[in-house]
Amino acid sequence: MFRSQLLRQVVRASSSPAPRAVFRAQRPAAVSSLRLFSSAPCRYDKEYSDDVDAATTSGEPGESGDHEGQHARTRDNIRVEYPEEDDLPPSQPVQGRGGFHFKRTLAAFSMEGRVAIVTGGARGLGLVMAQALVTSGADVAIVDMNRDEATRSAKGLIDTYKAENPGSDKVPKVTAHFCDVSSPTSVNQSLAEILKEHGKVDNLVTSAGFTENYNAIDYPHDRMQKLWGVNVDGTYLYAVAVAKHLMERNAPGSIVMIGSMSGSIVNVPQPQAPYNAAKAAVRHLASSLAVEWAGAGIRVNCISPGYMLTALTKKILDDNPELQRQWTSLIPVGKMGRPEDLMGAVTFLSSDASLYVTGADLRVDGAYTCT
Repeated sequence: MFRSQLLRQVVRASSSPAPRAVFRAQRPAAVSSLRLFSSAPCRYDKEYSDDVDAATTSGEPGESGDHEGQHARTRDNIRVEYPEEDDLPPSQPVQGRGGFHFKRTLAAFSMEGRVAIVTGGARGLGLVMAQALVTSGADVAIVDMNRDEATRSAKGLIDTYKAENPGSDKVPKVTAHFCDVSSPTSVNQSLAEILKEHGKVDNLVTSAGFTENYNAIDYPHDRMQKLWGVNVDGTYLYAVAVAKHLMERNAPGSIVMIGSMSGSIVNVPQPQAPYNAAKAAVRHLASSLAVEWAGAGIRVNCISPGYMLTALTKKILDDNPELQRQWTSLIPVGKMGRPEDLMGAVTFLSSDASLYVTGADLRVDGAYTCT
């Protein structure tokens, strides 16, 4: 034993790297003359030094100019309340995005034979994502607080599908249902109604949600509770209800939760701390449930959109043009997204094209969160 240990030590010694001093001696003169950045001598040019020092923690606040941090802070003077249902602008289905085509694509992207629920699907991002699933062949149940608007949107999706697919032998079934997603009773009632209409559910997209811009000190507590109730509780409650249904059927399924880039970064200049926290909760809820339900064959993923120009967002920006300029100045691609930019993402995560994708957060934000 002693002999084998001695041999190992000899081998280790013979194969060990040479001391650093040896390598330094062998470097070319040009390389050896380089100094490490940390050891470079300081410049004592007073004008240069003062300008740079003023921009560090050694300077007084504002010493280097009014620009200090101006594009990285929230402003208390921005306040946007989410409108009441009757004041929300309507949305129309996207035109020219469906219909027969002869471009080659994977069959796994098809949603034929699936039934999907889209909460908050009467307008905005929810409506466009519902249209993506309809265009891909799914039957869809639109769930919304405004049943009348949901009914109009459902009819609009069917009319658009027929116009873009003349002579189609099968028209997807699209229905409208009322639900307050923050209420367990309402969620269960709406799901029972959907099952009566469609017979089953395979997919869920939780798009119901809203944002408000208040500084944290002044945000009314009842409004904050409502925001979290819809964005977080509503996402959780509907996901659990659909998961129970899938487990009872012993069937696989896909749940796509609509988060936001606000769940990963802090938006500026509008203050919206409770909304940011709510979307961070949605993002982590998707990851947590993906792990918990993996054994049941239920995939759970999250889509985190960036700034999207919906009808409501356009109304806000028309009243705040400076806000639009600041937003786009912080987006690497320099442009806001359109709702239809989410159509491919939701179809991918809902379909068999993403069978091995679960617990993921797909950011659709023009690289905003990369900077």
